[in-house]
Amino acid sequence: MAKPAARRGNSRTAALALLEAVLQRHQALDEAIATALDDGRMAPLDARDRAFARLLASTVLRRLGQLDEVIGRCLEKPLGKRLSRLRNTLRLGAAQVLFLQTPAHAAVDGTVGLLGAKSPFRGLVNAVLRRLVREGEGWLTSHDAARLNTPDWLWQDWCAAYGEATTRAIAAAHIAAPTIDISVKRDISAWAQRLEAEVLPTGSLRRPLGGRIEELTGFDEGAWWVQDTAAALPANLLSAALQPGQAVVDLCAAPGGKTAQLALNHPVTALDLAADRLRTLAANLERLGLGAETVCADATRWRPAVAPAGVLLDAPCSATGTMRRHPDVAHLKRPVDVQRLADLQAGLLEAAVAMLAPGGVLVYCVCSLQPAEGPERIAALLENHPDLSRQSIEATEVGGLSELVTPQGDLRTLPCHLAELGGMDGFYAARLRHQG
Repeated sequence: MAKPAARRGNSRTAALALLEAVLQRHQALDEAIATALDDGRMAPLDARDRAFARLLASTVLRRLGQLDEVIGRCLEKPLGKRLSRLRNTLRLGAAQVLFLQTPAHAAVDGTVGLLGAKSPFRGLVNAVLRRLVREGEGWLTSHDAARLNTPDWLWQDWCAAYGEATTRAIAAAHIAAPTIDISVKRDISAWAQRLEAEVLPTGSLRRPLGGRIEELTGFDEGAWWVQDTAAALPANLLSAALQPGQAVVDLCAAPGGKTAQLALNHPVTALDLAADRLRTLAANLERLGLGAETVCADATRWRPAVAPAGVLLDAPCSATGTMRRHPDVAHLKRPVDVQRLADLQAGLLEAAVAMLAPGGVLVYCVCSLQPAEGPERIAALLENHPDLSRQSIEATEVGGLSELVTPQGDLRTLPCHLAELGGMDGFYAARLRHQG
């Protein structure tokens, strides 16, 4: 059995591999964890050290602007582009010193050890990190953390959409520790007690982040599933507009949290383009003891045999509303991605309308903060379809939180909403009825 110090060293090596996957190869962090840590190139990590590797990489991604600013103060000249491994090594060390309360000697020695015995940069890394131990905390007090850790294009887009004060609140939420939100099939109060969780106004349960999900009580018996409280709202909005037992189609359904919600009250057809994601959805439903018809197809071309009373379209998007949980998004997405995805969303919306029964209800949602993927898509759709009209969302449908409802009657959650309870993901949703 490896010694604890050796295992923790492996964690730092793994964290460095994760950063390189995200920042150099533009791979999503969750995907990198599934590949970089399991491809056999490094010693296997136990659950604790795997979690530490993820925490290290996530902290760097959340605080990248601040980390690069303080590292830059310690260098006589900027590091060249080819020195990406050295740059990421310094970032990992600085994150431990400044944000993770790692003992100074462990942070410095462990980070220097990533370079190898013959590296010419060992002295540089040692000197930079020891200076940060002495002076770094004082430098942080002068930082505009919200601005430094937010890419320019996102900052400008959000300021235009929400104003600078709200943008600052959004950015502040992104650097706070995320929570675990849970949707339960029934008996919310009882499960809140069993899980030692808080009941949110929207009906979700919330626990602090930590521990293995699979080891929590009720997981094996399929009593609940993990789902951000904002992500749980769109399916509820669709069900509220329908009668129990009416058929619904869930487009782009994987991994299946919304499908599970709908399956509690409706026969559901769950469609997704990716076969592997659809298998994950089916496995999740099996654990929960819920059923749905699953279809692997392109939603822009597929049509149901019988037009459903309801369609839920959780469209592919830039996911900029999920940066609390997925800090890699800030470094993977670009404005061109938003435009490409907006075009895809427009096509999916047209398909959703085409398959809807007369008098039926469509709920469109995205976990994006970008207006081009939310209200602009619905405005364009309504302009092209006079047979559609908004069915306004009421505050009573979202836990009485009137701040989540726009003047147009749509849903708009922001990461800074429920800030005193830990925030929520950024979601946009609109509910439309076909006039027949």
